[in-house]
Amino acid sequence: MALPDENKHWVLQSQNGDHAAFESLIRAHQHMIHSLTFRMTGSLADAEDLAQETFIRAYQQIQSYRGTAKFSSWLYRIGVNTCLNWRQRESRRSQIHDTWAKSAELDLSRLATKCDESEHPVQQALMKLPPKQRAAIILTVYDGLNHAEAAQILGCSETTVSWRIFAARKKLKQLLGKGGKNE
Repeated sequence: MALPDENKHWVLQSQNGDHAAFESLIRAHQHMIHSLTFRMTGSLADAEDLAQETFIRAYQQIQSYRGTAKFSSWLYRIGVNTCLNWRQRESRRSQIHDTWAKSAELDLSRLATKCDESEHPVQQALMKLPPKQRAAIILTVYDGLNHAEAAQILGCSETTVSWRIFAARKKLKQLLGKGGKNE
């Protein structure tokens, strides 16, 4: 990842319309955002799409970055929000699909496709967590952020982050204690 001074320079240049500077920001943070989106979705294809969407949104919103937080925290927040919005869209799409399939008496197993990318039991268990709990775990456990940084990214209090982590760990222990099989 880039040094904070480089980020500041690239951000200022990006805010002045320098596309090459924004490309430098992308290169410096691409791995971080792709890791986040993969852990939030469990799918490489969705992760790539959401990482790209995160950077598009960051580019569109670069003028709003004021430097009061680290650039990576600002970018994380955009990434988490992009993933949470995606999850809501997917949930609505799935509900509509299920309703349509039931009314048409179609076999859902033919229509639903599952990615083989989430074969690992921990990833499968992680995907069973509510999205906000998953985000708290990913930011603190996988990405090493402290509760204050995670709270800033998630737009909630540190207490809420702590609660989400506690609840997520409890659920993960249950899921993994059963060999990752639940339901």
